[in-house]
Order: sequence, then C-alpha cells, then structure tokens
Amino acid sequence: MLRRRNEGSRTMSIDLTEETITAEVQKTFDGAADERTREIFVSLVQHLHDFAREVRLTSEEWFTAVDFLERVGRISSPTRQEFVLLSDILGVSVLVDQINHDGGAGSATDSTLLGPFYVDGRPRVENGSDISGGVPGMPLFFTGRVVDSTGLPVSGADVDTWHSDGEGFYDVQQADKLHGELAMRALLHTDLDGWFSFRSIVPRYYPVPTDGPCGEIIRAAGRSPMRPEHLHFRFRAAGCEPLVTMLFRGDDPYLEQDAVFGAKRSLVADFADHEAGETAPDGTPMTEPFQTVEWTFTLASARR
Repeated sequence: MLRRRNEGSRTMSIDLTEETITAEVQKTFDGAADERTREIFVSLVQHLHDFAREVRLTSEEWFTAVDFLERVGRISSPTRQEFVLLSDILGVSVLVDQINHDGGAGSATDSTLLGPFYVDGRPRVENGSDISGGVPGMPLFFTGRVVDSTGLPVSGADVDTWHSDGEGFYDVQQADKLHGELAMRALLHTDLDGWFSFRSIVPRYYPVPTDGPCGEIIRAAGRSPMRPEHLHFRFRAAGCEPLVTMLFRGDDPYLEQDAVFGAKRSLVADFADHEAGETAPDGTPMTEPFQTVEWTFTLASARR
C-alpha cells in the first residue's frame, strides 16, 4: 500500500557538508505551528551544531554522550530525578531560575532550585506538627511567616517543606530503612496572620548523589559534590507568584562550594542553638539541646 505523502514534508538538499547542514536542519522547523517552538529548536540546532564544530567532536565522543543520557534516563525514577541533578550540576537550573525571576527585586524573597528530592504526595499536616517521621536527630523548631509585597500577611498559602536528616540523607534515599514512608517533609498552610510552624530535626550538609552518571561528571571535573546545610520551601498562594527557595546555615563549611550553585547570601538564616532545659517555641520543655529558625518569606504579586 502506498503511503500518503506527509503534508508537512519538504524537499531537502542532499550531499550536505559541515557548513550547510545546520541551515538545512533549521529549515525543517519552518512548518511548526507554534512560533515559539520554531524559535527554540532553530536556536538549539544552531548552538548544538556550533558546539560540535568548535570542539571537533569525534564519533566516539558523541556515542559516549548518547550512552550517558540513556543511563541518566535508566537510573531516574519518581524518587531519583537524575535529569534534574544533571541540570543542577551544570548550572542550567539556576540559570533558568535567574532568567525567569528578578532576583528578589524589591522586597520579594530570592528564589532558587527545586532540587531533585521534591516529592508529590507528601503528608498534609497542621501547624506545629512534628514532620520528622520519627527519624532521630537534634530537634529543630521552625517558625515562618508569609507576607505579600506590601507586607500584608498571606493567609491560606500552601507551604511545602522538605530537608535531609542529620547525616545528609533524604527520606527517598533510605526507603528501605523507613519502610517506604516519607519523613522530614510536609505540606502546611499559613493561618490568618500568615504564620506557619513545624518541628523536625536539624539537617546536615551532604554530597549530591555520585553513584550515577552525574557522579561521573563531578569526578571527571575534580570538583566537590557537596551541598551546604539547607531547608527547602515551596510556596503557592492566590494573587502571588509561586516561590521555590531554600534557607542556608551561615557558618556551613560548604556555603561557598555548593555543587549545584544554589546558595545565596540573602537566604542565609540563623540556626540558633539552645541548651537542654530551655523551652521550645511551642512551649515544650526540652530535655536535650535543640535549634530554632525564624524567617519571613515575601511573595511577589502575581503578574497580570
């Protein structure tokens, strides 16, 4: 049976050369229904071809790259986002964030990476809840407030938070140990005055996963895989721009060596130390040392 000629097909040149192939490939996007799609792919082809010509890419190197991407895909899962990690360690995630956000212009809190350990389906909890999931560690009490660009409280905002344990591991990295249960993450909501709070454990600095393809890049470059201690947050509220951000410990030894380029001075918080015998912010008399963190997050007004 004869196949009908695709209406979008076009006559292509043959006997292409190193100098002519780029324009020929770019022309294949002339029929794209969406102009933005055409713009992106025409530019992508230009830069990808220019890169291959600039470094005089060998066939062996190209197939090594293809194999690398295949292995990134194979190791990825709902709880292991290796492609996100690849974007992070190459600085693309931060670059895209900087392109699309104004860097905290005005009073808005600076945004930064979502990271590879965000998980949907996290438990919804009430303010003041213990979100540690029973993971042992030094207690941490967090008190936050969400306000808009005018300083007014934002009530009913969705507040996602997640972080590592005291050894630098997230729950999804120790599924067997935690019997598949999520820990050190939750979805909360701000009250009428914009406040939210939770109890958990103190996180720690850690290396990004290096047992997969991305680890090969880190080792080949001879660079540090470490991330400084931090807490993740994601905010969504009516009338405000979404915000993905982190808070970092100021005296962390890896603050200026962040493997994914996400640390910012404007997001350095005081992880205050308290001795046993003191009272926690929720009124709990503490029989062990603990830490507290307080922070106000400012959301930008939604773009019209």
